[in-house]
Amino acid sequence: LFDGVYPFYPQKRKAAVFDVSIIIVIVVFLTFTCSFLLIIPGIRGRARLYWILRVLLSLVVGVVIVVVQFTGDWETGWVKANTTYKSFSHALVNVDIGLHVGLMGVNVTLMGNPVNQLNETINYNEHFTWSFEGNYDHSYNEGLEKGLPSPILYVAEKFTTQSPCGLHRQYRISSHYASAILWVAFCTWLISNMLFSMPVLVYGGYMLLVTGAFMIFSLLSFSTVRNSPMCLIQFGTAALHTGYGGSFWLTLVIGLLCFASGIAVVTLHYFNLNLLKTFFDLHEDNAKEYQEMTEVYINPHFVNKGL
Repeated sequence: LFDGVYPFYPQKRKAAVFDVSIIIVIVVFLTFTCSFLLIIPGIRGRARLYWILRVLLSLVVGVVIVVVQFTGDWETGWVKANTTYKSFSHALVNVDIGLHVGLMGVNVTLMGNPVNQLNETINYNEHFTWSFEGNYDHSYNEGLEKGLPSPILYVAEKFTTQSPCGLHRQYRISSHYASAILWVAFCTWLISNMLFSMPVLVYGGYMLLVTGAFMIFSLLSFSTVRNSPMCLIQFGTAALHTGYGGSFWLTLVIGLLCFASGIAVVTLHYFNLNLLKTFFDLHEDNAKEYQEMTEVYINPHFVNKGL
């Protein structure tokens, strides 16, 4: 021992606060939102309210589609257990162990109860990636070299390619397909905004329906892991069980919102086109054009010639 810490621990680990990729996405969409708010005062009448509703709704859909790609709570689970903390040591600690599965990898959280035990601060959040650019086994081996606490390594080992549980293949394939389908949904969301701005309202509504459909398909792709038997993650008498997390349910809500918005646009197009044009600030513009044409001037030269 060296000052109460095993020598293969290079430094005290700190819990991750927030994903940098999520911060970048949020900042980009907040920039679009602030830019839009600057031009809102130039829009008069009820059209201002309609513009706010349309733009904010569209930005919410777009930011959710992108952000859930980088979140780590598509599937989550927690367990409280008394377990060993370090290798080659029989000392037990009381901890909360969390498993957070995302589309890009797995986060394993270890929080002490209390946080300070064995003269150390037990507060970890380690990420193990399985994206195309990363290698899960390499991330796991790096964790072994760092000397991460035993509970984290035990949970992470369940997702390695050599593990008999087979969790790596189940989650990695389903996550990759879910991510790819969400990027397609992002493209259809962009197309729907283009169609609404042209404006081709009914086709924009159709693309909103397609966006919602792709978001639902991504959920179905991720949920296929539930069809396979899950490997038990046991800590003494306590077992770690997982369930769908916030990102999964948020994607479902936004997908249903796209469905509802698309159905509303298509329905209004066929049954109340004037109301739809009013909401998209088209009906009033046409009325103003008609009001401005109060007089019509006819050239008698063309009339006399029968033209």
